[in-house]
Amino acid sequence: MIPVLVATTDEDLLKCRRAVQALRPKLSDEAYDEAIRSTLADNRQMIFVEEGKEAGSPEAAAVAVFETGYNLFRGKYIYIDDLSTLPEYRGKGYAGTLLDWILDYAQREGYDEVHLDSGVSEARTDAHRLYLNKRFQVTSLHFVLKS
Repeated sequence: MIPVLVATTDEDLLKCRRAVQALRPKLSDEAYDEAIRSTLADNRQMIFVEEGKEAGSPEAAAVAVFETGYNLFRGKYIYIDDLSTLPEYRGKGYAGTLLDWILDYAQREGYDEVHLDSGVSEARTDAHRLYLNKRFQVTSLHFVLKS
């Protein structure tokens, strides 16, 4: 079983940087530290897995960032903001491991629902397959208006 780690230290956050940037390529090295600290300060957690944990990996192979909250529509919920695996580690089950950890956490802590949004493009096909295999359902369209 692949151990899932909770990012709590500066070293952990740095280990996760490249995996986050694989999903968020506009996030520069210079902006990463402030951006990730602001994100985590807003009721979010970051979890990750390492390739070859026994060897003390210098970076995360995959990472997830999720928030917890309550609202009238969802009740007590978890929303997965980011789920990313470095390209060289894709297909090894790391994203599935992170999703399983979040789903177990949600059940243990009494969350009513787990949500995520995913972009729609050919590049996202494998991610969508994973979400459907984990029994997520497509329940809405997400609309945005940028100012």
